[in-house]
Amino acid sequence: MTGRVDHDFLGGVEIPADAYWGVHTARALENFPVSGTPISVHRDLVAALGAVKQAAARANRELGLIDEPVAAAIDRAAQDVRDGLLDDQFVVDVVQGGAGTSTNMNANEVVANRALELLGLPAGDHARVHPLDHVNRSQSTNDVYPTAVKIALMQSLDGLAASVARLADAFATRAAEFRGVPKVGRTQLQDAVPMTVGQELGAWATTVREELPRIAEARSLLREINLGATAIGTGITADPRYAAVVCRHLREVTGLPLETAANLVEATSDTGVFVHVSGVLKRTAVKVSKICNDLRLLASGPQAGFRELLLPARQAGSSIMPGKVNPVIPEMVNQVAFWVVGNDVTVTMAAEAGQLQLNAFEPIMCHGLLQGTGWMTRAFDTLRLLCVDGIDVDVDHLTATASRSVGVVTALTPYLGYGTAAEIAKAALAGRGEVRDLVLATGVLDAAELDELLRPEALAGGPTA
Repeated sequence: MTGRVDHDFLGGVEIPADAYWGVHTARALENFPVSGTPISVHRDLVAALGAVKQAAARANRELGLIDEPVAAAIDRAAQDVRDGLLDDQFVVDVVQGGAGTSTNMNANEVVANRALELLGLPAGDHARVHPLDHVNRSQSTNDVYPTAVKIALMQSLDGLAASVARLADAFATRAAEFRGVPKVGRTQLQDAVPMTVGQELGAWATTVREELPRIAEARSLLREINLGATAIGTGITADPRYAAVVCRHLREVTGLPLETAANLVEATSDTGVFVHVSGVLKRTAVKVSKICNDLRLLASGPQAGFRELLLPARQAGSSIMPGKVNPVIPEMVNQVAFWVVGNDVTVTMAAEAGQLQLNAFEPIMCHGLLQGTGWMTRAFDTLRLLCVDGIDVDVDHLTATASRSVGVVTALTPYLGYGTAAEIAKAALAGRGEVRDLVLATGVLDAAELDELLRPEALAGGPTA
């Protein structure tokens, strides 16, 4: 194809004929060949950029800053971006210098050239629709980019919250099914006291569900935007009415309860909300990862391990050991958690490294946070579908193990006294008899009393799920 030549103040660059992006994007492609991952990998971010450009076009039209035909073409082109019709045109690398300028320029050029196409004009004919004079009117990267990131994160967190809720429900369902199955509870990997499988899985359900208010709180903090701040928060080059008008249009476009920050200078330089969101992601990932550690341990075996939980077999586990099956789904979730924890360090350092009126490192924060929410959402859904929903137990094995455990002695301590109970436990561990026989030998409790105290539901201390 014959290309076109786009110009900026640095000179001309040849652009592929079928590209909607232009000279600024081309320079970014040359300058940042880093990860090989384009920003289009984050669908929510691309859609959010389209929403910001659409709201800006409507605000500029309302304020008389852009004429009707151009504003309408930009509006429609931005809708195409939101709808995913131009995702392949968002090509700049997720790792970039410039505080997101390359991402904003990529969006400006794609929207401008799509708007030109809608007007029946060739790409690059920027006298009619200019990426900066029209698409970027009343804006700066420094308010467009963080606003788009916040919108993208709100959408992404909605997906994560739904996944967390489904995972909690799955654990609760399995807990109800196994509410009466006895087992040995453990502390520090040592036998402790009796409990039920239902109690164990029910605790996991609560552990996971507790993250929903934390995610909701983090999402609510993302509502505050700095659109209208332009470069550093003073609103230079923008109509004084613009911030309020564009926020109103952006609320209408996205359906989100967005609000303009009270201090736009502060809002432009402060990235604390991203640190908070990252912390919530880390907390959630770590808690689910701990549960996956338990799943792997309790499913260890099948002959020389705990073998208390039976996880669904998903694939052959070894290229050398026939018949071996590994807990690959929990292992995958563990690794996602490790990645999220690492991303949290990156976000923390990037936020700390900001200087004066702007933080130049928002692109790596954006990538880490959106990657984390996406990975966690898909990992948690996979854990639910391919592991938790198929968990089973060996009731006979668990019942036999629980009945032999010296942990039952703890429940008898109020009746026997700690010293006597300790001696019974010691004798049982030494193989000098079963706990039940050793207790009866003391004469403190008769058989009927002991049987009542050793009922599984009594040993479990109350509710079994």
